[in-house]
Amino acid sequence: MMERIYATYFIETPYEPEQAAAVLAGEQSSGTFVAVPGETAELKQRFAARVENIDVLETVGQPAIPGAVSKSGTYKRAIVTISWSIENFGYNLPVMISTLQGNLYEITQFTGLKLMDIELPASFGSRFKGPSFGIDGCRHLTGVTARPLIGTIIKPSIGLTIEDTAGIVGTLAAAGIDFVKDDELQSSAANSKFEERVAAVMRVINAHADKTGKKVMYAFNLSGEIDEMLARYETIVKHGGTCAMVSINSVGWSGVKKICDQGALAIHAHRNGWGMLTRHPLLGIDFRAYQKIWRLAGVDQLHVNGIQNKFWESDDSVVASIDACLAGMLDHKKVLPVVSSGQWGGQAFETWRRTQTQDLLYMAGGGIMAHPLGPAAGVIALQQAWKAAVDGLSLDQAAVQYAEFGRSVEKFGKK
Repeated sequence: MMERIYATYFIETPYEPEQAAAVLAGEQSSGTFVAVPGETAELKQRFAARVENIDVLETVGQPAIPGAVSKSGTYKRAIVTISWSIENFGYNLPVMISTLQGNLYEITQFTGLKLMDIELPASFGSRFKGPSFGIDGCRHLTGVTARPLIGTIIKPSIGLTIEDTAGIVGTLAAAGIDFVKDDELQSSAANSKFEERVAAVMRVINAHADKTGKKVMYAFNLSGEIDEMLARYETIVKHGGTCAMVSINSVGWSGVKKICDQGALAIHAHRNGWGMLTRHPLLGIDFRAYQKIWRLAGVDQLHVNGIQNKFWESDDSVVASIDACLAGMLDHKKVLPVVSSGQWGGQAFETWRRTQTQDLLYMAGGGIMAHPLGPAAGVIALQQAWKAAVDGLSLDQAAVQYAEFGRSVEKFGKK
């Protein structure tokens, strides 16, 4: 029997959920709004999507988004599972996404629709290689074993000269940083051309590695057109870099997969623009489904926001995202969750309590760069916070025991 992909949706509709689900299945496979010549029973048996399950939830009096107007004044919500034969799209990632999402968001039968999860057939494990490095590979590249990787972002986001950037990297490397990245706003600015920045930063990183044996991972933002990204990728490799960053929502599925398929660098997946895909509870895509698609593309590190972050996302959502990244998928390597957004050492305690994992890239921008004793103390403070959290100390106890972390609490604690 041909393998099938299963997709689960959270829907809202002014119609009966069974009717709306049938429209979804028809629109996204062999059917249309009216019977057409050639739509034989044999064709439908082979290529039509199937409604596998419907769990009816609550009824509400106002639609979540515009759509067909309910004659009864009520709108029904349900969890619906639809399946497709992989014969419909094979192992073509863009066409699979067009099938699972695509035009169904336009259908008037829905006043709310969100792709919540995807179940992939076993054959995808061999047709897609997944992350080249994943958690274990990133740990190997950075030499970090029994704690989170501690990272930061070059700030100001844009405007620094190449010399300024290289100087900051030197300070951070001396302080013991594991990971540094470009901001998503910086790729090749007027005063910081990509190739020149890579050369200058890697001179600092390679010199530090020659001296100490520790090579800092720097994620250079190579986002751009595909040919441009491939050229930038080779620049990073030529200078001994170990990581490239891609703004995945801007570059797109095929572009990201092309970069991941090169296989020489760990790929840091920045999800800027994520809010427009998921912030509405009944529109877009849930992180459970989202991260599976990017793991198929082959990213090694993926942003998940952070506990008590500066954005809109709840702590429960962040924890669920971390759990999703750490869950097994096919026979692929696991992707490294990147905890970020307004982080400093103070959130390490709640992050550890909620997740009980140190398989994280824990990113702090201002939390490191704006430390009252300077960036070097900011790195030390992050390391101290995580050690204290895992050792069972409270935040207040750690602030007393560790000087650098104590100064972090003085500056950032009220925030």
